[in-house]
Amino acid sequence: MQLRHDPTYFAATACLPAERRPALYALYGYVRGADEIADNVGLNGQRRAALDAWQRELEEGLKRGYSLHPVIGALVDAGPRYGMPLDLLPNYMESMLADCDDHVRMRSQEQLDHYMEGTATVGSVAAPLLDASDRATVLLRVLGVALQLTNFIRDVPIDWQMGRIYLPGLEERDLGAQTASAPLRDHIAHQVARARELFAASEALGQLLPAPVRPGIKVARAVYLKVLDRVEENGYDVVTRSSRLRPWEAAQASSWALVS
Repeated sequence: MQLRHDPTYFAATACLPAERRPALYALYGYVRGADEIADNVGLNGQRRAALDAWQRELEEGLKRGYSLHPVIGALVDAGPRYGMPLDLLPNYMESMLADCDDHVRMRSQEQLDHYMEGTATVGSVAAPLLDASDRATVLLRVLGVALQLTNFIRDVPIDWQMGRIYLPGLEERDLGAQTASAPLRDHIAHQVARARELFAASEALGQLLPAPVRPGIKVARAVYLKVLDRVEENGYDVVTRSSRLRPWEAAQASSWALVS
């Protein structure tokens, strides 16, 4: 599942020591499962209930010491073994619950920041697997926000099709008419600049994390920074021009990151 949905994450995880990869795969499986529930419009009004059940199965599994669900069972096993703070995951689930609204609208930067800080909780949960210090854990969360914000910039048209506007200031009339207006480009430029600031603020991770983990972080940073490059090359038009990288472009960015 991980390779299909997020090859960048998969490549980064592959840089971990082999014995720790299953634990990170389990964490990814849990948060990806929640994301898929939140995105499943076929559930109609049952998405919140399904998310509550997903979280409840993890909480009850931790109390029992096991879960019959393969993904949650793996996380129940790995979490206590590696000291992963799974009690932080409700913060992630809060953001997923926000996605269950029929029309998601982030009206302010503060609202968007709160959402992204929730999704960035995954970095804190994964920190013990990376032997991250307290300082590195903080920067993992900063990097997580940078990655999430870049995703939102890249996926503006996709999110609009799902009835979602994550970036404050984008107008429904522009998105509906597929028009890259001057105000839309200005808002995108602002968010690109902010994402770059976050990537810059988290750059010290390259030195704070143990050597075996650093390549994965470098790969993720390089690929997502390349996405921001593409947005800028397109004149901040994320409506009529694609910001997605071709597979060979992502591979090239990864290779450059590993040799730099």
